[in-house]
Amino acid sequence: MSIHRIDGLGIESTEPIYSGEVVDLSVVHYRRPNGLVVRREVIAHPGAVVMVPVDSDHVLMVRQPREAVGEYLLELPAGKLDVPGEPPIECAKRELAEEVGRAAGTWESLGGFYTAPAILEEYIHCFLATDLTEIAHKPIPEEEITVVPWPLADLDALIVEVHDAKSLIGLMRLASRLAEGPFRT
Repeated sequence: MSIHRIDGLGIESTEPIYSGEVVDLSVVHYRRPNGLVVRREVIAHPGAVVMVPVDSDHVLMVRQPREAVGEYLLELPAGKLDVPGEPPIECAKRELAEEVGRAAGTWESLGGFYTAPAILEEYIHCFLATDLTEIAHKPIPEEEITVVPWPLADLDALIVEVHDAKSLIGLMRLASRLAEGPFRT
């Protein structure tokens, strides 16, 4: 990943506005290297993982309620980095087990991305999970997750069906990865 940091960027002041369970909101004044001070509303978020679980010739999607948009969305399984100090790959393993009842024998990084860098600090780590095995798991009732296997042969139709950005990025990276050849096992 090529990151171009703003050398000399400094924080002049931070005004906390809201502190929640998932995010914190602050007004931050930054001093740019040229001396200009800019005001930004910044949402702090610990980051997340998104998994692209491929089981034989299917990608395992989840359908769950997303109250903020008033829909049940078709998404890749994902989760927040909510255990302090937990490496992203460990979070991905935990979330894959929790959401789809699978463990992966092989993990491959598909990179990462910011979700809305103009206002949100969230960075999502994307992982390909293959060599899946079913494991006993206890679904979290509040999440109402339904696992939806989708044929890899119909990946283009799935991309059209999905309206969630992290899932679209994961699926497009899967399509690119499939073009490279067989997965490592």
